[in-house]
Amino acid sequence: MASAVALREDFTAARMRALARSSRDANQVRRLLALAAIYEGGTRSDAVVLGGVGLQTVRDWVLRFNTEGPDGLIDVLPPGGIPLLNDNQRQALAQMVESGPIPASHGVVRWRLIDLAQWVWDEFAISVS
Repeated sequence: MASAVALREDFTAARMRALARSSRDANQVRRLLALAAIYEGGTRSDAVVLGGVGLQTVRDWVLRFNTEGPDGLIDVLPPGGIPLLNDNQRQALAQMVESGPIPASHGVVRWRLIDLAQWVWDEFAISVS
């Protein structure tokens, strides 16, 4: 069995608990308190119980904490997908929605999503649903 990854030495259990008290992120608090238990001499199994996770997750927390410090224990939102329309195209679409359709040229008296999707295809050759 591999040995446990050591925690960085520039923090103490008291400092971890103080950081947990000042944090507004519940997940970060849980992780800080679990790591504080390890700093106090507890086992990784104690941290597992405090954190409500598995041993591998505690190990991941230790690795993130060692490289990034306490901020590494904050959940980061993923960047998300790349937008299909750029800013100019979105503005043109918003302007089209605000001005409304012209029945003679658009063939509708009010916009439906399918009509707007067709307009985006006709205008920008981008398929949206």
